[in-house]
Amino acid sequence: MAGCELINMDPAERRLLQEGALLPVMEMFYSIQGEGFNTGKPAAFVRIGGCDVGCHWCDVKEAWDASLHPLTKIEDIIDYVDEFPAKAVVITGGEPLSYNLNALCAGLKQKGVTIFLETSGAYPLSGQCDWICISPKKNMKPRHDMMHMADELKVIIHETTDLAWAEENATLVKKKCRLFLQPEWSKYRQILPQIVHYVKQHPRWMVSLQAHKFMNIP
Repeated sequence: MAGCELINMDPAERRLLQEGALLPVMEMFYSIQGEGFNTGKPAAFVRIGGCDVGCHWCDVKEAWDASLHPLTKIEDIIDYVDEFPAKAVVITGGEPLSYNLNALCAGLKQKGVTIFLETSGAYPLSGQCDWICISPKKNMKPRHDMMHMADELKVIIHETTDLAWAEENATLVKKKCRLFLQPEWSKYRQILPQIVHYVKQHPRWMVSLQAHKFMNIP
């Protein structure tokens, strides 16, 4: 659990964290998925705190330090998600696979919830998920076993050299994996025309935009 550096944690809490009965939750909200293949679908979002991948352009750096976010019982997370009509959840971070997600996912599945996981792929999978979106990061390259399980590869393009990085990662996923190039938000006006041109020339890729930011929703 590299993502959760909670120095003064009570031993009982540490055990529950290791078992996946507690998770450091930064925020939970109900919204519309704004990125990738499932753009436009309503879902609850659970953002788990703690990340040691450390992308310099990350737009949720406040999620990095797990100690800033309350340890939350998974029963409370499950009850929150179950309140909403969509019966779908996006588990994101931070890096959610820094933690044991087995119990959380099992409880959500018992409620009939569809689980969409957003991960860098740097840690092994835990928990049963319906859709795995891997957004690989250069700081901590994704595991090959995780890449083989990806339903969606979403590569953030911060500069044009990232297109070669995207192609490198595309060689590691299964044939039916959906491939997306997404401009890094702070540079999307500059980089988007280049992405559009690239996708037109390489049509196995699709363009992903952070639609929720254009809609001004979480």
